[in-house]
Amino acid sequence: MATQTEPRPRARDPLTRERVLRAAVDLADREGIDALTMRNLARELGAEAMSLYYHVANKEAVLDGVVDVIMDEINRAVSAVDVPPATEDWKVVMRSRILAAREVLLRHRWASRLIETRTAISPTTMRYFDELLGVLHAGGFSYDLAHHAMHALGSRGLGFTQELFEPENADEGDEEMTEAMAEMAGQFPHLTGMMMEVAHDDPDSTLGWCDDQFEFEFGLDLILEGLEATRQRSGA
Repeated sequence: MATQTEPRPRARDPLTRERVLRAAVDLADREGIDALTMRNLARELGAEAMSLYYHVANKEAVLDGVVDVIMDEINRAVSAVDVPPATEDWKVVMRSRILAAREVLLRHRWASRLIETRTAISPTTMRYFDELLGVLHAGGFSYDLAHHAMHALGSRGLGFTQELFEPENADEGDEEMTEAMAEMAGQFPHLTGMMMEVAHDDPDSTLGWCDDQFEFEFGLDLILEGLEATRQRSGA
């Protein structure tokens, strides 16, 4: 009687630079960017830490590569946006592209902080901004005015902004928040008045204290309207 042979164990997928960087993104998504160390990344891949150095020179190279992975995801998301030609309505195109980029960053909430720390601009990132400039130019902006527009947009052009502040007691209940505001009122009357008026519990908020998606789009629309008015005045 023939004996059944045991199936051979499946060989582990070989390490590649792409696989290392994808694992780094997954690790950061799950545990935060501070958890992204070479040792933790090796554990994520089921490999020895030293084997990673055949594919990435060091942790800084991992971080640069991770930004490229995110930027590639952004470029693909932006390319899928269905919008009219920029020559017809550049503001609609610009707004749609930026909000598509923001959706990617909201899936990787640690990424904006990492992007801000990078000193080198990769071709993947340059592609994104080159296409933003293309939208402005097609919309009637001279390159000089488009340069000013990119500065006005700043990081908002990539889908994120640095929030003004988030109160430490943002997660407290209404009663605790009211008491905290009352203590602050004498020293900071205008800040307290604003916070008492706008603070709310919004389960759909992307920040957790106030509706920062609304605030992001509010600021973006102000900038785009202002840029269009400037373009018309300058005749660019």
